[in-house]
Amino acid sequence: MKKGWQTKRIGELCEVVAGQSPEGKFYNSAGKGLPFYQGKKDFGEKFIEAPTTWTTQTTKIAKAGDILMSVRAPVGPVNFSTEEICIGRGLAAIRCGTQLNRDFLFYQLLHLQPEIAGKEGAVFASINKSEIEALPLAFAPLAEQQRIVGVLDEAFAGLATAQAHAAQNLQNARALFASHLQSVFTHRGKGWVETTVDKLSTNLDSKRVPITKSDRKAGDYPYYGASGIVDYVADYIFDGDALLVSEDGANLLMRSTPIAFSVSGKYWVNNHAHILKFENMATQRFVEFYLESIKLDDFVTGAAQPKLNQKALNSIPIPIPPKLAEQESIVTQLDALGAETQRLTRLYEQRQAALAALKKSLLHQAFTGEL
Repeated sequence: MKKGWQTKRIGELCEVVAGQSPEGKFYNSAGKGLPFYQGKKDFGEKFIEAPTTWTTQTTKIAKAGDILMSVRAPVGPVNFSTEEICIGRGLAAIRCGTQLNRDFLFYQLLHLQPEIAGKEGAVFASINKSEIEALPLAFAPLAEQQRIVGVLDEAFAGLATAQAHAAQNLQNARALFASHLQSVFTHRGKGWVETTVDKLSTNLDSKRVPITKSDRKAGDYPYYGASGIVDYVADYIFDGDALLVSEDGANLLMRSTPIAFSVSGKYWVNNHAHILKFENMATQRFVEFYLESIKLDDFVTGAAQPKLNQKALNSIPIPIPPKLAEQESIVTQLDALGAETQRLTRLYEQRQAALAALKKSLLHQAFTGEL
């Protein structure tokens, strides 16, 4: 440790206030009483979000400027309170003593988060007041703390800008592909016809066989479900090319992962994905791209468990050029754009990972006296 630094426990340097939730009957959304915060869901980047819930029963109070720590899963994230608030069981407030710069403590708690997140309670991953008070803090004289805070503030502001740019570029790359996909099917070529899935393919749903997890034998063959591979098993029931389309699940509406995806080789499919066999790959990939480009809300039934049944799937109108050569040309263009989008996605994800790693490195340097 650098000369002049000390190590003490948080409890020796700070006051720790464990949250306690008021009775639910005292909550309101009309601004009566104190703003009430329960946990990580209310955190912003550095300061808590504007309140959505208030309470007329006061339990435990965090003051403006206190550091708030999430003490139940997820454990360890920190934020600043911007005003006097009531805190529930999911939070603890940490109030600096005279030996610590508040922002210095905030940054050190960010540095300690991986260690804090390792704490586990009987039911939830959690950390209690005593465990927080027992956490060791390395700290320098106040003037050095202030210098370190200045360096980290400037560095983290730059990193935040870089991360925002990387995130925007990632979003732009994906939006560009989605926009081009929409354009292809909106500005249709001359002679395109409208048909349906059942007229373009053969449905093999009757051949699907679900296997419960306990009955599966591990092996080399992919076991597909609604959103892709869920396991690898010792046997297969399909061999060759096919298009799988999600039959159920929230992803049919949310679309966070593909709902139509081509598969080949030997594999097993459970009863959560429709399986469609096409006469040629160009038509299969064309339909795959088209289903990925449209919303399926009007074809999906069920609120609690969204479902795209076989009849609904067959009723989706598919615009398509009748000439196979034109289908192949469109699929080739979309494949090329998709590959470039994936390349950019990997690049921006790597940049985001590198920026996150740089944050960790700066924090490590700061609290080992090397910054």
